[in-house]
Amino acid sequence: MSEHEESGARAETDGPTGPDGPRVPPQGGPGAAEEADPVSGRPPRAAGGAVRWPEQMLPLLRSPNSAHPAAGHGEEDEDGAAEPGAGEVAAVLGLALLVGELMLTCGEAAEDVEAAMLAVARTYRVRPCDPQVAFTRVAISYRPGRGDPPVTAERFVRRPTGDYAGLAALFRLVTEITTGGLAVDDAHRRLRTVHRHCRHYPAWVLVLSSGLLAGVATLLVGGRADARAWLVFVSAVVTTMVGGALAARVERHDLPEFYRLAAAATPAAVVGILMSFNQLQLRGSVVITGGLYALLPGWPMVAAVQDGLAGFYLTAAARLLEVLYLLAGVVVGVMTVLYIGVNNGADLAAQSGPAATSNPPLQLAAAVLLALTFAVLLNTEPTTLPAVLVNSAAGWTTYSVLADAGAEPIMATGLAAVLVGLSGQLMARYRGSSVLPYVTAALGSLLPGSLLYFGLLAFVRGEPEAGLSGLGHATATAMSLAIGVNLGREAARLFLPARPSAPATPATSAARHRGRHRR
Repeated sequence: MSEHEESGARAETDGPTGPDGPRVPPQGGPGAAEEADPVSGRPPRAAGGAVRWPEQMLPLLRSPNSAHPAAGHGEEDEDGAAEPGAGEVAAVLGLALLVGELMLTCGEAAEDVEAAMLAVARTYRVRPCDPQVAFTRVAISYRPGRGDPPVTAERFVRRPTGDYAGLAALFRLVTEITTGGLAVDDAHRRLRTVHRHCRHYPAWVLVLSSGLLAGVATLLVGGRADARAWLVFVSAVVTTMVGGALAARVERHDLPEFYRLAAAATPAAVVGILMSFNQLQLRGSVVITGGLYALLPGWPMVAAVQDGLAGFYLTAAARLLEVLYLLAGVVVGVMTVLYIGVNNGADLAAQSGPAATSNPPLQLAAAVLLALTFAVLLNTEPTTLPAVLVNSAAGWTTYSVLADAGAEPIMATGLAAVLVGLSGQLMARYRGSSVLPYVTAALGSLLPGSLLYFGLLAFVRGEPEAGLSGLGHATATAMSLAIGVNLGREAARLFLPARPSAPATPATSAARHRGRHRR
């Protein structure tokens, strides 16, 4: 981080001088304060069942420009409260920026990041304001109503990662802020402790989970449980763990993510080639497919399509380009080894996708275990894992039934994703959390790992038409997953709206009637 960014971050986070910064009274009213742990405690609820802040803010974010107040005419508080001073504004904007930065770092979609920033600012009467997210940049602008110049601040996120425990903790903290009882300086202190307590799994568990993910993917794709299948399972586990160790060595040299993924993909491809040179009819292609499942960038793909559907085209395009570069690293690592093996007589038969009817009980168990390992790698909270497993079982069962009935695989995948998105949204509402922890890992069994391998192998064999067809099917499957999840989420919001709060606080009442946003 440059000197300019460091000084800006200090100014935005620390606020005005003083040991604790300004204390802006929250909008929850007397008696609303109720201490809750920012990591594991449940936030307090307003009387009558308060509307969750995403349901309040999303209509404001999606409102047209004609509904926004004109520049220089700020919104008045219905309770007649005085407009916050410059010091209070600086502290609140710094808090909103830090919330947005951490949410974006944890892998949240751009629209929900903006909703959280807007909710924090409006709770402390800093309005009208414009939050903005653009890939790795979060910014917020405040326009005072007394003719003063606008105040704008921004922060940057260098390497977003999937950290769903941290994301859930941030959602709980924003909920506690918006329901009242937390001053700005207290919120700053609580926010700084979020990431210190969000690592639920030690390093060895993560390494083992990555290997098991590849192993259960071989059972999912192969659909067998004989001795040869278990030998393939063990080979996939070991090679993926070795690939992770190679990737860690590459990362220590500060090389880009492209080279790390290329190194991680190589061991599975090498072992798959070696297993094809035998008389035991071992399926080396399944080992390679399992390794691909462990390396596919699932959460950036889902977040990218969700951003595009929500109208954040710049962020969506950047995230999709990032996904393409990550996939290119995996492709380079696998295709280099495949080219050598195929040209030396390796027998790498491939199938276009998981055989849904080959062994339904085994494949259902494999789909659930794959979701479990994927969720652990995304640092999902242990209390959320049962819901993820139920969602995964429902998604895979839907796909399997539709595929057995003769439905097109892409359509079956999309409909399964709609169910996963709908149930995930309902689970997230009940728990007061982000929807991503409930849906991303649950989609792991439906990722197009085998389709991607089929396309790569066709290219290596000199069959470009079949290769393009395979990669096209893999892309269409990935898009159907992301669109299906988003459709299920929007269906939940459309047909099951949140209950209105009773009584409404001044901040939330003004937000509903005179909300605005940059669009």
